[in-house]
Amino acid sequence: MQFDPASLKFDDKGLIPAIAQDEATGEVLMMAWMTAQAVAKTLETRRVTYWSRSRKAFWIKGETSGHTQELVDMRVDCDRDALLLVIRQVGPACHTNRRSCFYTSVIDGDERELMAPMGS
Repeated sequence: MQFDPASLKFDDKGLIPAIAQDEATGEVLMMAWMTAQAVAKTLETRRVTYWSRSRKAFWIKGETSGHTQELVDMRVDCDRDALLLVIRQVGPACHTNRRSCFYTSVIDGDERELMAPMGS
């Protein structure tokens, strides 16, 4: 069956959350937003393309930093309102230069930083 990005359930702004997961480790690296056009471009090029809500523009992950994401598999959740992108990550995924954007843990009301920026 041919996949149609229009079959996804986008929010009222035309966005769908996309979670990036490392192919080798299974680690969740980041979450960003995609439009139907970003989904189609990602599938076409295999380079993950997101939608920047602040800049109101597409951004290809790693285009300026070199910290690229190559798409291995795109998975659609059961409600068709979220995506899981299984990727090959080169360099850190987070703009803070950390491997993952999820580097802060909250336990018993206390925050704890789990990882330092790469190269620190």
